Amino acid sequence: MQVNLTGRTALVTGSTQGIGAAIATALARAGATVAVNGRTSDSVTAAVKRLRAEVPDAEVVPVAADIATEEGAGLAVELLPEVDVLVNNLGIFESRPALEITDDEWRRYFEVNVLAAVRLTRAYLPGMTSRGWGRVQYIASDSAVVTPAEMIHYGMSKTALLAVSRGFAKEAAGTGVTVNSVIAGPTHTGGVEEFVYELVDRDLPWEEAQRAFMREHRPQSLLQRLIEPEEIAHMVVYLSSPQASATTGGALRVDGGYVDAILP
Repeated sequence: MQVNLTGRTALVTGSTQGIGAAIATALARAGATVAVNGRTSDSVTAAVKRLRAEVPDAEVVPVAADIATEEGAGLAVELLPEVDVLVNNLGIFESRPALEITDDEWRRYFEVNVLAAVRLTRAYLPGMTSRGWGRVQYIASDSAVVTPAEMIHYGMSKTALLAVSRGFAKEAAGTGVTVNSVIAGPTHTGGVEEFVYELVDRDLPWEEAQRAFMREHRPQSLLQRLIEPEEIAHMVVYLSSPQASATTGGALRVDGGYVDAILP
């Protein structure tokens, strides 16, 4: 299946590294003009350079703004007043004993992982509906459904994203705009490598550490390995495409069979 997003503009939040960078690159390969977002000009400039090295003819827009704040979200919208595809990828995570999570940490996870996405959806959805075409996506997690004991604040925020996504899909009903969430499973990123080594022996080589982590902490995975960021990006590109016009209000899994359920 050929996906052609030529003429479309996509904003991928938190796209200087990891899953976000893979999504930005995949959308650029599909022909979209891609806005790369990060908190600092240096991180965005470096990410844009890497993307252009991978996709030499890419149309890339740098958006250096901390969208987890009202001011940063406003700056992003000022730099990029209209988008056709909004991928709310920004997110933070860390392990923490449940009874040690402070009020401030609970608030921070909601602000960064949920409210930042809500703000941008409020900003961009009206333009999409008025034009009769648009795609809004939220990068959720298996933790939205299978809450991990070691980071329930993160799981809470991802569960909230599923509700936000379904609700905004109803708001966009009948307009030609689709709204979906993507449930990403355990994924191989730099941040996850550090997380893995918090839970298994740091002296283990990475391949052994990864297998030990999946065996001991994610044994229900049918894939039995970490997912590569590009595999998440493939789903995002499809949902961004005209071919996905009948898919909305969904929570689509790219989880390696981690969530033990038949329905997506």
